[in-house]
Amino acid sequence: MSKTKTKNTKKSAEEKHEFQAEVSRLLHLMVHSVYSNKDIFLRELISNSADACERLRYKALSEPELLAEDAEFSIRLETDPKARTLIVSDNGIGMNHDEMVSNLGTIARSGTRAFLDDLGDTKDGSALIGQFGVGFYSAFMVAKSVEVISRAAGSDTAWRWTSDGQGSFTIEEVPSADSAPARGTRVLLHLNDDSETYAEAATVERIVREYSAHVPVPITLVVPQEENDEKTDGEDTNSERQLADGSALWKKSKSEITPEEYREFYGHVSAQFDEPSLTLHYRAEGRHEYSVLLFLPTMKPFDLFDPSRKGRVKLYVRRVYIADDVDILPAWMRFVRGVIDSEDLPLNISREMLQTNPVLEAIKKGVTNRLLSELEKQAEKQPEAYLKFWDTFGPVMKEGLYEDFERREKLLKLARFRTTASGSGDTEWRSLADYVADMKDAQSQIFYATGASQEALKSSPHLEGYRARGVEVLLLSDPVDAFWVQTATDFDGKPFQSVTQGSAALDSIPMPDDKKDAKDGKDSDIEPLIAFLKETLGDKVSDVRGSSRLAESPVCLVAPDHGPDRQLEKLMGQREDAGFGGFNPVLEVNPKHKLVSRLTERLSSDTDKEALADTAWLLFEQARILDGEAPSDPAGFAGRLARLMQENLG
Repeated sequence: MSKTKTKNTKKSAEEKHEFQAEVSRLLHLMVHSVYSNKDIFLRELISNSADACERLRYKALSEPELLAEDAEFSIRLETDPKARTLIVSDNGIGMNHDEMVSNLGTIARSGTRAFLDDLGDTKDGSALIGQFGVGFYSAFMVAKSVEVISRAAGSDTAWRWTSDGQGSFTIEEVPSADSAPARGTRVLLHLNDDSETYAEAATVERIVREYSAHVPVPITLVVPQEENDEKTDGEDTNSERQLADGSALWKKSKSEITPEEYREFYGHVSAQFDEPSLTLHYRAEGRHEYSVLLFLPTMKPFDLFDPSRKGRVKLYVRRVYIADDVDILPAWMRFVRGVIDSEDLPLNISREMLQTNPVLEAIKKGVTNRLLSELEKQAEKQPEAYLKFWDTFGPVMKEGLYEDFERREKLLKLARFRTTASGSGDTEWRSLADYVADMKDAQSQIFYATGASQEALKSSPHLEGYRARGVEVLLLSDPVDAFWVQTATDFDGKPFQSVTQGSAALDSIPMPDDKKDAKDGKDSDIEPLIAFLKETLGDKVSDVRGSSRLAESPVCLVAPDHGPDRQLEKLMGQREDAGFGGFNPVLEVNPKHKLVSRLTERLSSDTDKEALADTAWLLFEQARILDGEAPSDPAGFAGRLARLMQENLG
C-alpha cells in the first residue's frame, strides 16, 4: 500500500493511500460485476457492527472503563431517500488510525487469491462474500462512495475514511466540532443510481428481517419524517423502531423457534446461503451447563482445506462473545457452524488457558459425541440426506479416522465408500457393514486400493484378480485415505489389507468356474524368467514373483509386506522435507499372460540376451506406467521401445 501525502506527527492532515492489489481487484469485481442478490451487503455491514460490539463486550471485562456511561450495545440504521444515503452505525470497539488503514485497505486473511479467482468465475458472488473477511467491500456493489467515521473505545480522536472504490482511499482526523460517534463506527453509503431503493425504510426492514434478525445486538431503524406513516403535520422528527431485540436465539427453547428463524441465524453465523443439512439445538445440564446451536452446511466453506484447519464455531460465556477460532470441536469437524455458550467458563479466561481448560475439554467431548449421534440417526432415518453430507464432507470426517482413536469405531460405522461393487444413485456409496455382509465365504480381510482418482483406481491392474473372483475392493482416492488405513487396523474383527502391498491373499478364494482357464500357468513355469528379471533389474526391485492378483495385465508393482503401501509411499516421496528414501517395489509377473509365457520360451532358446534385457526393462517401466508413475529412465525407455519397434517393422 502506498501513501501520497506525508503524515504529520498528529496525523491530522488528509492522507491518500492506494488499496492493496487484491483489494483493488476485488473492488473492480464488486463495482462492475452483476450479482443476483445485492441485498447481502447490508447483512455484511450489520455483521461487522455486531462483531465490533461483541469484541468490546469481551474487552470491557478487563477494562470496564471503555464502556463509560454507554453500556448498552446497539446497531442503528438510518435511511434518507432524498439524499440517497444509508447509514449503518454501532457503538462497538471502533477503530483508530492504523486499524482503519489495515482493516479497510488490505485483506489479511489467507486464501484471498483463491476467493478472487472463484468470484471472478461466477455470475453470482453472493455465496462467496463474507467468507474471506471481505464483507465490508460488498458495500461498493450499491454505493458510489463510502465514508467511515470511527472512534476507538477509550480514544479522544475520531478518524474519517473515504473512498469511491476506484483504487485509493483517504484518511483524515475528524475535527472535534464535527459530528462523530462517541465510540464505535458509522458507515455512510452514498448510493448509486441503480441502488436508490436501499435508502427506503421498507427495503432495509425486509433485508434485516430476512438476514440479520438474530444477531446478538439490538438493531434499530431510524425513519425520517417523509417515510414515517405516523408523522404529525408541522413536525420535523424522525421515528425509531426496533427490528431485532438482540436476544440470543440459542437460549430459547426449540418450541419457540421457527424453521425460518433457524435458517436466518444459520446465514448469520456461517456467511453462507445454502440450507443447513442438519440443525442441532439443545441445552446440556448437570456437571457442566452450556447451550448449543450448531449447523452442518450443505455447501463446502471456502476455507475447508485451509492449512490451519481452524473451526468457526463461536464460543460465548454467559452470552459474552469470547472467540470464533477456539478448538472447541475436533479439526475434522471444522465445517460445523454455530454457537456454544458456556455457563461455567470464567469470563476473563485467556486464549492460552482455553486450550487446556478441563471445562472446555468436557464441552468438546460432549458436543462431538452428540454430533456423531445425530449423524448416526440421520444415516439411519434419512439416508439420502446423509449421503449428500458424506459426499461433501467425507474427506474431512475421515481425518478423524487417522487422528481420533477414541471415536474411530463410530467414525468407521459412519464412513461411506465407493467400491468395485458400487452402482449409481443410492447404491454408489457403501458402508463397511455392507461390505462385511457381502464378503466371500473364505474371505477374512477388507481389501482396499488407494490412488489419486476413482478413474485411475478402477483401471488399476491390481484389481484384476479380485474382480475376477467377485471380491469387493474399497476405492480410496482422498489424500487422507493413504494415512488412516495405516492406523485403523480393522472393522468388526476384519483387518484392512491393501491390494498394492504384500501378497494378494487370494489363494483361499476360488475362481468362479466361468473364469477358470484350463491352461492356467504356474509360478514354477516362469522360475527361469523370474531369476532373469531379478538379475537384470537389480536393485530397482526388492523381489520378483508370480502373481495371483493379475488376470489381464502381464506385470504390476506392489509394496513389500512391511512398510507403506504404494500410494502412501508416493505421497511421502512428494514432500521435500520428508527425508523419505522409499522402498524398492516388488515386481509381480502374471504366469497366465501370453507375453510372459512367450518371454519364458525365448529365454530358454534365444541367445540374444541384450534384446531380452530390453524386454525386461520395458516390462518394469510398463508396470511403473500402469502404477501412475513416469518411467524411471525416460531416455532408456524411449531407446528400448524404438529398438523393439524397429525390429518388428523390419
